[in-house]
Amino acid sequence: MTPIVAVLGEVRGLQPEAEIRFWCDKNFLPQAHQIISNFDADIKVESIMAGKLRRYAKLAWWRQLMRPFTIVLPNIRDTFKIAIGTIQSLVKLIVWRPDVIFCKGGFVCLPVGIAGAILGIPLVIHDSDAHPGLTNRILSRWARQIATGAPLEYYDYPRHKTTYTGIPVRAGFAPVSQSKQQQLKEQLGFRGDQPLVLITGGGLGARRINEAAIYCQDLFAGNQQVLHITGNDQYQTIVSQLKNDQKNYQVKPFISQNIEQYLQAADVVVARAGMTSLLELAALHKPSIIIPNAYLTGGHQVKNANVFASKDAIVVLEEEEFINNKNVFFTTINQLITDEARKSKLANAIASFAMPNAAKEVAQIVIDVAKASR
Repeated sequence: MTPIVAVLGEVRGLQPEAEIRFWCDKNFLPQAHQIISNFDADIKVESIMAGKLRRYAKLAWWRQLMRPFTIVLPNIRDTFKIAIGTIQSLVKLIVWRPDVIFCKGGFVCLPVGIAGAILGIPLVIHDSDAHPGLTNRILSRWARQIATGAPLEYYDYPRHKTTYTGIPVRAGFAPVSQSKQQQLKEQLGFRGDQPLVLITGGGLGARRINEAAIYCQDLFAGNQQVLHITGNDQYQTIVSQLKNDQKNYQVKPFISQNIEQYLQAADVVVARAGMTSLLELAALHKPSIIIPNAYLTGGHQVKNANVFASKDAIVVLEEEEFINNKNVFFTTINQLITDEARKSKLANAIASFAMPNAAKEVAQIVIDVAKASR
């Protein structure tokens, strides 16, 4: 969501009169309403029926076929959802015909992109991950322009219509001084003179990260302050395990506004390996421990993490390392947060990945394609 808001902000600056609508799947609709309304309450947020093809990088195809209730049948069901979503998108796009469709990636973009292609509406796509997703690989054949979050060497898209822009981040994602960081900690309810760790598994949460973090709450006590963002679905479960005397351990379900301030206040961030998150951390020059989800299709989070790890810009922690021994989760964080030289080296290395003009470049591509279509 944050790259989309960053692009919309630049579009508003370049074309203030532009009419914009945002479509997503129904599961993310509440978060989308929060985030978009904080940016511009006049933008209509609507849901589209969509489905995803479940494929797991660490499971052989024949093992996946042996899981009818968790993989095979849901995939069959979601194929029908894609068909329904395409029809739904066709109707919506006929009633309200935009000059351009901007797809940020993800399964919800597939029915919208297909419907746009059928109606001849120009399509611009942005691919964040170092491993192109299935939706973007399908839509790329119809896209007028393609923007990428990683260098072009990671993609097979036609070079004549592909531009390496990086991932758009909002202007607020910028490094702060030590005094400003201390001030932000105090504004957000933390002690300014004590290290702060921000732990997040993404907008919908990550169960294993959540379980490891709350398990280590006693170890964090007296050493670091913790801001644990659980995701809405797992919030109540994690809160029920939080001890009453843990004054330095804050739990939040989701942060829809000013997330950059929380990240700026943190001394170390623990997060998944989505390329958007990685580039936001790069813009903040933030020392980070990255836990890639190895089971996602194509292993794209592992590939994202490898891009950064190859430049010694992040600490990579595999889930397998702390599933059976959750103390490893705390040990990894504690070793980094107490090593000032290591944190400084990581901050300098990850900063080299920052692309501060990405949002403006993507917005200009979208506007140019819209103008050409008119």
